[in-house]
Order: sequence, then C-alpha cells, then structure tokens
Amino acid sequence: MKITKSEKEWKELLSPEAFNVARQHGTEAPFSGKFYDYKGEGVYKCICCDTPLFESETKFDSGTGWPSYYEAIEGAIKEIKDESHGMIRVEVRCSSCDAHLGHLFPDGPEPTGQRYCINSVSLEFDEN
Repeated sequence: MKITKSEKEWKELLSPEAFNVARQHGTEAPFSGKFYDYKGEGVYKCICCDTPLFESETKFDSGTGWPSYYEAIEGAIKEIKDESHGMIRVEVRCSSCDAHLGHLFPDGPEPTGQRYCINSVSLEFDEN
C-alpha cells in the first residue's frame, strides 16, 4: 500500500533529523546513529510508515559507521539510480512511503554480496 503525506504532515511526525534524512535525502554522520552498533534481534522498520525493511539476522558490521545489511525483506525496498555528488550510486527507499533510507553497494558479504548502507535515523526497531 502506497503511503503519501504532505511535507507539513511529515514534519509533524518526524524529528528534524529524521525529516532531513528520510524526506529530503540527507545523511547522518557516520558512527552517530543509534543502530550502527546495535545487536538486538528483531526487525528494522521504516521510521515514516512502519514497513518492515530488514531482519536483524541480515545485519553485519561493515566498518562504515552506518547500519549495514546484506539483504532486505522482499518487496520492502525500491532502488533508484543516484547521480548526485559526482558519483553513480544506487539509492534505496522504502517501497511503501518513498522514504530515503541510504544506498546499496556491491561489496557486502555472502550470500548476496550486497551492502545496504542505511541511516539509523530512517529506522525503528521491533525486538522479537
């Protein structure tokens, strides 16, 4: 189900930092987010709409300072070509509400070889 809200509605729901990252495609500083080193068992969800995005079993320490996952929950993420900042990258967004989550890189561990590099502020966590 597609979720749409006005900019005013998102600003009322989110902290200023979460709004900047999730709705305006910002980035939090490395090693600053609450989930980059978090080890809980459960599901990481979108801060904007509660869509389940990543299972904790897929999280790994990439050394980058952001939470990293080698696999997203099927159908939860959409990938968009990002040519900003003089680079070509793959932006990842929530498939339900279009929130900016982070970027996808092809340097992750097996079994996928992928690294979803995600801003903590774009996430919430539900423990098992």
